[in-house]
Amino acid sequence: MIELSIYMLERIGIIVIFAFLISKWRPFQSRLYREQNTSSKLILIVVFGLLGVISNYLGIRIDNGDISAKIMSVQVEESAAIANTRLVGVAIAGIFGGPAVGIGAGLIAGIHRIFLDGYTAIACGISTILAGVITGLLGRKLHVEKTFSYRHAMGIGIFAECLQMLVILLIARPFDMALNLVQIIAVPMIFMNAFGIFLFCLIIKTSIAEEQRTKATQTHEAFQIAQKTVIHFRQGLNEESCYQAASIIKEATGVVAVAITDQHGILAHVGEGADHHLTNQKIMTKLTYDVLKHGKIIKATKKGEINCPHKDCKLQAALVLPLQVHQQTVGTLKMYFTDGAHITAVEEELAEGLSKLFSTQLEYAEVEKQRKLLKDAEIKALQAQIHPHFFFNSINAISSLIRTDQEKARHLLLQLASFFRSNMQGARQMRIPLEKEIGHIEAYLTIEQARFPNKYTVMFDIDERLLEVLVPPFTLQPLVENAIQHGFKNAKKGQITITARKNAEMLEIIVADNGCGIEKSKLILLGDQVIDSPNGTGTALWNISERLKEIYNYRGKIEFKSKENKGTTVKVIVPIDD
Repeated sequence: MIELSIYMLERIGIIVIFAFLISKWRPFQSRLYREQNTSSKLILIVVFGLLGVISNYLGIRIDNGDISAKIMSVQVEESAAIANTRLVGVAIAGIFGGPAVGIGAGLIAGIHRIFLDGYTAIACGISTILAGVITGLLGRKLHVEKTFSYRHAMGIGIFAECLQMLVILLIARPFDMALNLVQIIAVPMIFMNAFGIFLFCLIIKTSIAEEQRTKATQTHEAFQIAQKTVIHFRQGLNEESCYQAASIIKEATGVVAVAITDQHGILAHVGEGADHHLTNQKIMTKLTYDVLKHGKIIKATKKGEINCPHKDCKLQAALVLPLQVHQQTVGTLKMYFTDGAHITAVEEELAEGLSKLFSTQLEYAEVEKQRKLLKDAEIKALQAQIHPHFFFNSINAISSLIRTDQEKARHLLLQLASFFRSNMQGARQMRIPLEKEIGHIEAYLTIEQARFPNKYTVMFDIDERLLEVLVPPFTLQPLVENAIQHGFKNAKKGQITITARKNAEMLEIIVADNGCGIEKSKLILLGDQVIDSPNGTGTALWNISERLKEIYNYRGKIEFKSKENKGTTVKVIVPIDD
């Protein structure tokens, strides 16, 4: 009995090695620890069934009481039997996979045992299949796979082995040989196989605990970084906020460099390579463009994949993470390493968590900014209703016409009422039909042209099929007002053309003038930020640009083209299908 116990312990060692290896195999972990679908169950059946087959081959031959530890028993003589760890794999399959997996693994291991022959072949085959059923039912009832109760797991193993001994006594013949065999193998197999099940569960539980500790550490680290950077990312993607955030991320993660970009260029680079990875520089690598295009994390493990043109650059590897707002990639976060081997699974999972957290912070920033923009638009619209200059100038123009042209005065009064009514309605709506926005412009132009006759002409080229397309209110009137107030400073007669056309699935509204144009230094800033200028701040244009991005998830935009002394063209682009 002691000799057989030692041999059985050696076989248990093989089970332990197997358990350790599969506990570290990620695809197997996901199938073993989580809710299992049909394909996952089939994989578990094959894995544990093959473990049972291997245990059969590694069985300890017992022939008329003689014990032989010869490895790889391909065939068993009629007068011999084998003691093995076959039920360990079947029991684990039932405990963790349920009855279906237990039965499947039991069938594979049991049928294989029958084909090995020996006078206990049929009895062992049947008992193996029964063990799969019983361990699956008991394991599911006791929730061993969730609670990892070693007492229950070992109890199930002992019960399954006792059942096997009983089936051998009932089926195997001759009976005296079966009885003698049970007397030899019962105690070693029952307790050693139960011990094997205990070790298997212990390894899996330890593996899960280690994984949970790692994830907890990563989550804690990610939240700490997010907590420190939230004040910066909530300011949106700009040079100052990105520099501060990149500095925090580099210090917290220990990477050699951190860079943040928007869709066009580098906003910040902190750490190694800062001497040539310069702020305001255009994006240089296809790697970053791929992340912007596909919105997925990309890992570069070689310097060639980073493709830095600086020959002495020490940045050899990188994780490039997408920064997303409403499922649209608006920038990237790049974490650099000096060696691709330093990018472990821990760093990848941490990076994935940071990408999601930073994207959430940016979304909050956009929501807050949009709330302020809408409030600002509403306030400006309400202010326009009582703007003293516009209001009194309009009243004065109408008053001067009452004596000379009463019909025209009446028309202007109706247009003034229409203008104020449009302001009030637009302040309460996110989008209005293009027809109403055009009406708002016409009311404004009628009043202005009455005050300044022959100063400029306005031409409309509107595709009537587009009049029902929804656009944000207060989008076009500020563009026309800018052209009138800032564009026509010279003596020549001004001309404004307003065009609406369909281009693919987009609505393009173009406001063009032949005015004095815009300086290049100011043109590149229009729509992106507020500009300090004696002639205005550009707040209205910035407001329009930001609202288009937010309302249409960055599919809407405003574009500016201008040449000094030749005129300015402003194009508003919005999706028609939204």
